[in-house]
Parts: sequence; C-alpha cells; structure tokens
Amino acid sequence: MSEAGATSRSEGLPYAGRRPALGGRPTAAVLRVACSGEGFARARVFTRDTLRGWSLDHRGDDAVLVITELISNAVTHAVPSAAAGAPEVRLGLALGPAALTLTVSDPGDNAPVFNPFNPSDGSALREHGRGLCIVDALAEEWGWTPRPPAGKTVWATLSTRSLT
Repeated sequence: MSEAGATSRSEGLPYAGRRPALGGRPTAAVLRVACSGEGFARARVFTRDTLRGWSLDHRGDDAVLVITELISNAVTHAVPSAAAGAPEVRLGLALGPAALTLTVSDPGDNAPVFNPFNPSDGSALREHGRGLCIVDALAEEWGWTPRPPAGKTVWATLSTRSLT
C-alpha cells in the first residue's frame, strides 16, 4: 500500500473504520490507537476481528504480534518526542490480492532502528530492541515511509496464503 493510500484511508474516519470495496467487502480498516494498555488490547482485538471478517484467521497470530511490536515501538520511541497535544498512533490493515499490509503511523520523524541478532555478542538475550527482529522474521517485507510534514508510517506485509 502506498503512503498516499494509507493517508487517504485514515483521513476523516471515526475512531475505528472500515472502507468498503466494490461488492461491500471491506479492503481496508483503520483504528486510532490510545497509548495505553487498553489501546494495545483494542488494537489486537480489532486486528483479529478484521482478519476474521476477511477469512484470514490463519494469519491472526502473526498479524497481532507484528502490530503489537510496531505499536509498542511507536508509543515508546515516537510519542514521547511528539509535539504538544494528543499524539496520534494509527493502525491500518489493507487487504490486497496476495498480501495483507499492516501499517502503524506515528508522529515521530526518526527512522526505525533494526538491530539484527548477533550470536557472538549475546544480543539474542537482550530485553529490549528485539521488536523489529520479530517483525523481520514474520513479514515477507517491511519498511517505513516519512509522512510530511511530520511523522512516519512503518509497514509490514504478510502473505494471505494458507500456511498449510
């Protein structure tokens, strides 16, 4: 999903929204995530419910883990450095012909930091800094896009194919 697509899907939507495609089946869903434990729980439920509606239950565990890591990074690293006011974190889900795209948009301008594990330095045992390693392991691809004038969107794609 292009950044322009992600932005247009989130403009003017209520707290949670689904964008219908032709034929009435939604192809995108957006949720404003509160920066709290309740917000994280709601994001996980929203993701599972949306995937169930798209007959993608088999991708639920991976999708929930990826969005939890991305939202956690946004809340930990981007929200504290955001301008005054209520910082906004948005979760986006978009269904394509062969892939599910997960997005998390936040007010931070800093690039995500990916530190791959190095068996020789004990990094696999570190307590923090493993979220993007998990995303990298589960996603077919992932990356980030700046959102001018401020902020970024971090995205990951998962195949919609059945795992069996």
